[in-house]
Amino acid sequence: MSEGNPRAETNPIRHHQGAPPPTRALLIHDMAVYENFERCTRRLFERLKDAQRQFPGLPRHLLFTVQGHRGAAGEFDDDALEVMQEFIPTVLREYLTQVATPLYASLPQPQRDDIPDELRIWYPPGQEGAWYDVERLPLRVRETISTDRRTRPTARAIASYLGLDEPTCLICWGSPAECAHVVPAALGGSLDVRNFALLCPAHHRQAPDIADAEAFWAWVDYAEIRDSGSKWISATNDMKAWVRAIGERTEPKDRSGQRFATAVSFELRHLYGWSDVDFATVSWDLIDEYQQVLDAATSKHFGIEKKVSTCAWAYHIAMRRLAKRLGGVPIRPDHPWTGTWPVP
Repeated sequence: MSEGNPRAETNPIRHHQGAPPPTRALLIHDMAVYENFERCTRRLFERLKDAQRQFPGLPRHLLFTVQGHRGAAGEFDDDALEVMQEFIPTVLREYLTQVATPLYASLPQPQRDDIPDELRIWYPPGQEGAWYDVERLPLRVRETISTDRRTRPTARAIASYLGLDEPTCLICWGSPAECAHVVPAALGGSLDVRNFALLCPAHHRQAPDIADAEAFWAWVDYAEIRDSGSKWISATNDMKAWVRAIGERTEPKDRSGQRFATAVSFELRHLYGWSDVDFATVSWDLIDEYQQVLDAATSKHFGIEKKVSTCAWAYHIAMRRLAKRLGGVPIRPDHPWTGTWPVP
């Protein structure tokens, strides 16, 4: 994974030298708790295109599973249901021979191979602001049913919800893992199990303290790829050699000497999709909006006065607030990792 492209991912479909020729392409995707509908569907689409590029014309079988994404009664949440009930059947199905999800398994059918070059996701008319009202900065949580829970869940309870065998960090797979609020209690976050992540002490200290659960999970997703090298610290030499052979790092990258402003800039570029044009628009008006966002929708944790992740989010939301007043066009709306998407 190169420094300039923190979103580069390992190709999930591989054919090992010396193995018999494949007779089908198996696409496996486990919808992580940090993937919302938009991030999950884009990755499914990329896996589909990868399969066609590497094994053109072979029957493609999709095995789709889900981590977390459960409601108070154990039912799947809206993001998971929309992927399984709408996106897979109506968008992907005709390009697949067979599909299996936790809700259904399909019978084999002929598949199409003329896969489109690009996936475009649009909000329905009138719902373009559904993900977050940047003007009012309301609390945005995943759990939609209030809970009267008075104690935080255990690490094992959170691990069970997340689909993990043991409590380990979602980003680096390290342990021990701490119970990290998604939306901090100081900002109205609840003690519901869905309002917690498992992070090692180092990543817990880096995680944003913001009133937006979806943006928190987007940061975990980003950091999991950014710090992918840290996952292999205790791996065997053979495993490290295999990981390096497919183009991934096997050692963590030391960012301890990075200046604060440089780190914020890096996160704005690689998590929120800012370009040189966006940075050129920075003004006193933006600084004023940024301060308002910090005051209204962020908090402090571990006594840390400033966090890179919190400040980057606040700058991005401040820019969106200014953009909305200037015509309603969000900054970099087509960037695939932010959860903000083109408005028709």
